[in-house]
Amino acid sequence: MTTLSTRCCVAGGGPAGMMLGLLLARAGVEVVVLEKHADFLRDFRGDTIHPSTLEVMHELGLLESFLTLPHTEVRELTGIIGGERIPIADFGHLPVRCPFIAFMPQWDFLDFLAGHARRYPGFALRMRTGVVGLLEADGRVIGVRATAPEGSLQIRADLVVGADGRDSAVRAAAGLGVETLGAPMDVLWFRLPKVSGDAAAQTLGRIEAGRIFIMLDRGEYWQCGFVIAKGTLDEIRARGLPAFRDEVARLAMRPMDASAIRDWDDVKLLTVRVDRLTRWHRPGLLCIGDAAHAMSPVGGVGINLAIQDAVATANVLAVPLREGRVSDADLARVQRRRAWPTRVTQRLQLLVQNRVVRPVLQRRRPLRPALAVRLFAGVPWLRRLPGRLVGLGVRPEHVRI
Repeated sequence: MTTLSTRCCVAGGGPAGMMLGLLLARAGVEVVVLEKHADFLRDFRGDTIHPSTLEVMHELGLLESFLTLPHTEVRELTGIIGGERIPIADFGHLPVRCPFIAFMPQWDFLDFLAGHARRYPGFALRMRTGVVGLLEADGRVIGVRATAPEGSLQIRADLVVGADGRDSAVRAAAGLGVETLGAPMDVLWFRLPKVSGDAAAQTLGRIEAGRIFIMLDRGEYWQCGFVIAKGTLDEIRARGLPAFRDEVARLAMRPMDASAIRDWDDVKLLTVRVDRLTRWHRPGLLCIGDAAHAMSPVGGVGINLAIQDAVATANVLAVPLREGRVSDADLARVQRRRAWPTRVTQRLQLLVQNRVVRPVLQRRRPLRPALAVRLFAGVPWLRRLPGRLVGLGVRPEHVRI
């Protein structure tokens, strides 16, 4: 058994964990980030870098080099609703350096953060190292137990941060209470190759009776999301792969051969779950990002909310961590700062799920855009509101350390 010591141990090398590791190391805090996988190369993760996150990159002095990475810039989102193309969200008037969403593979984003974090002597990233339990003493979390390529590992820390996603091992081991909010849908994710004449993906997707379909431009291919009613995957598979291919070809408005989706292994199920912890912390432990609040894919804001959590956490805890005096009151300050934006965002997502997604998936008659939706097309300034909510969110954070 190998034992290490650090000021802060972050479980999870996703957006929240990597951003927190970078910010703490930049502030002079010794930090170890644990990532259970060997690399960041996993498909079907959120790839939308919103203006709020781009603003954080600017505040870190990294924006210019960040934007040299391959990405696609989207300044307005539109949807094809009942056969009509309707603009929904306009980011062009946001008071930020980058009034657009950058579509970028998440692995490039994480590699970029890790590369800059490694420039600080107090930062360490341990790949293929997964948390399997907590170390506790006198009612306080004092570290984690983990498995690594070289064997079992103990890391003792003044603070353990669970940033290991919606299936968080840290959250489970801590026994924190979870409030489940529910979701009426799941999403089937798959790739489609690009063909001659493809246009840039500037849409939210295609919405019609019984169907919601999304295409995201990933440079060399399309990442597609086929939204289905929760629990209906077996029915879709029972109708056969050729029928599924035909439906995708119709929704994508393009021809498709069998090689595009060779078998069901090419189609991955994202089980949508919306929940949040009632309490994000225990003495010596804090959860942030999806470990604290699993988000709906509505609006694609999950990554950016996780980034905001990381920024707020670093702002509040960098000095106490550096001085070795993190208290439960400090951890409660983080939750108070981030719980309200989380609740508001989830409430809006639930509103869209229950008022839009569920009725659309249940509908069998032809769909026509509602009057409220048509107003977005006729009154351009109205598109600034969803642009603000999606692009900046509720109470965006700024780097203070």
